[in-house]
Amino acid sequence: MAGSKLVLEGRVSIIAFLLGLSVLVIPLIRTWFGYLDWVFDYLTETPGKIAICFHIAVVNGLLLIIYRGPLYKVAVRACFLGATFGCGLMISFSDTTWTHFGWYMCSLSVFHYSEYLVTAYINPRSLSLDSFLLNHSIEYTLAAISSWIEFTVEKLMVPELKMLNWLSVVGLIMVLCGDGLRKAAMLTAGSNFNHIVQNEKAQSHVLVTTGVYSYFRHPSYVGWFYWSTGTQIMLCNPVCILGYTIASWRFFRERIEEEELFLIHFFAEDYVKYKKRVSTGLPFISGVRVN
Repeated sequence: MAGSKLVLEGRVSIIAFLLGLSVLVIPLIRTWFGYLDWVFDYLTETPGKIAICFHIAVVNGLLLIIYRGPLYKVAVRACFLGATFGCGLMISFSDTTWTHFGWYMCSLSVFHYSEYLVTAYINPRSLSLDSFLLNHSIEYTLAAISSWIEFTVEKLMVPELKMLNWLSVVGLIMVLCGDGLRKAAMLTAGSNFNHIVQNEKAQSHVLVTTGVYSYFRHPSYVGWFYWSTGTQIMLCNPVCILGYTIASWRFFRERIEEEELFLIHFFAEDYVKYKKRVSTGLPFISGVRVN
């Protein structure tokens, strides 16, 4: 069950995220003074870059004055994600061929920040800096960098490939639905949800079979799988679409088998019956076999 109120770290993250998002004020001020190149042109101009960097530096200095130690570490990460979301919005609403990358920046920021915020609400005892999932794994970081490189190279060499608006919209829908399903799963599971596979059953640990869990055994993984693949469809990255799909599928197949071994140990016949009744939700992944 979720906590009755948001813990301090969660409240700090909200404040810091909004302070990071305040980067939107910079181009708005420019517009008020009569300059109509509202966003992307401003972002690519040297004065604009300097102004935005200065703003972010001032905000982080303010956070350093207000918070210390662990709270500052939370705040600086949330601020970074807020600033990323703000810059993504600027690009998304500008008249530029980089619009889809702006969508991507927003979706990446929302995914990682909401992972922390929802965890702070539903299971504060498991909350840590790792809950942002920014340092998920070396493979995850390399995959992200690879997608940025592919997008940039193909945009320069095959610009028409990045103008398939219908495909980017399909990707955006996958991203929104995937992340929405994952957060619904987290909220439904409440304190039973944890980013780390649990090998010991806690006293409060119960088998959740209601809500989105009545449709998929692993809705959080289903959501993450389609969110991940959707980001690359949104960017029209053919190489990464294939790479992300294969890598994510293999990761979740292994993760589900590992997790289900513990779930069968925790809940015995109750989980076996649930497993027979409800699918994993991921294509060609049936989970651990039960004799």
